Amino acid sequence: MMTLIDGKVLAAKMQKELTDKVQKMKETYGLVPGLAVILVGGNPASQVYVRNKERSAQKVGFKSITKRVANNISEEELIEVIEEYNQDTSIHGILVQLPLPEHINDKKVIMAIDPNKDVDGFHPINTGHLWNGRPTMVPCTPAGIMELLATYAIDLDGKHAVIIGRSNIVGKPMAQLLLAKNATVTLTHSRTQNLSEVTKTADILIVAIGQGNFVTKDYVKKGAVVIDVGMNRDSDGKLIGDVQFDAVKDVASYITPVPGGVGPMTITMLLEQTYQVAQRSVRHVEC
Repeated sequence: MMTLIDGKVLAAKMQKELTDKVQKMKETYGLVPGLAVILVGGNPASQVYVRNKERSAQKVGFKSITKRVANNISEEELIEVIEEYNQDTSIHGILVQLPLPEHINDKKVIMAIDPNKDVDGFHPINTGHLWNGRPTMVPCTPAGIMELLATYAIDLDGKHAVIIGRSNIVGKPMAQLLLAKNATVTLTHSRTQNLSEVTKTADILIVAIGQGNFVTKDYVKKGAVVIDVGMNRDSDGKLIGDVQFDAVKDVASYITPVPGGVGPMTITMLLEQTYQVAQRSVRHVEC
């Protein structure tokens, strides 16, 4: 019998708990966690993501700043904006919404963020900590997936996890988080030969390829756990995942829907990591 992994319910529960923790922090220390999001230009999808982050941050009681800058801002000017937030002690988390315009080097921009405020977990120092097994800031989507797997008591020890997609945002950090839980991990990508044969060996299949309805039931072993990270629009404008949900649900033991699966957890982990930075600043003062 298939179980639906409901990220919306878990995210709501975690955000309620976070609201209570933020209120206690305000009462005990007079401290409000601060999150600054920088949005370059008017990419419609980015605007939606940023608006959702802003609303969620305000809902849990954060100080939430959205800095909107023109698409033609120079790389140097953007880095100056980041540096202002690096120096602002009321801001605990900084993220620059990706993608950036072509004239801006996203690697330089990420490098400019204070690693201690890099709540997206993309700074090389934080990715290095992750690969060394001492994670501090973890990319939010993989972190959210790990919360979902833990909440549904899905055993990872010794299991074969296959990831489709090798991005720095999902695939690579996801592999390391699963390795840390003693899973055997295979990271596949666009050059992988006989992909469906590889994925059919997976106990846990995580799909982050960015192609709507790419994974059919022929890619999935009976009883596998299927995590769909995809966010795509079909020809009718409907939001769909990378997995053909209606077909795959008949063979999976657990599956995430789109929407309502991984997506809500990404923002929740962003908020959680920002809160943790604020908490560390309290402990630093107490020391």
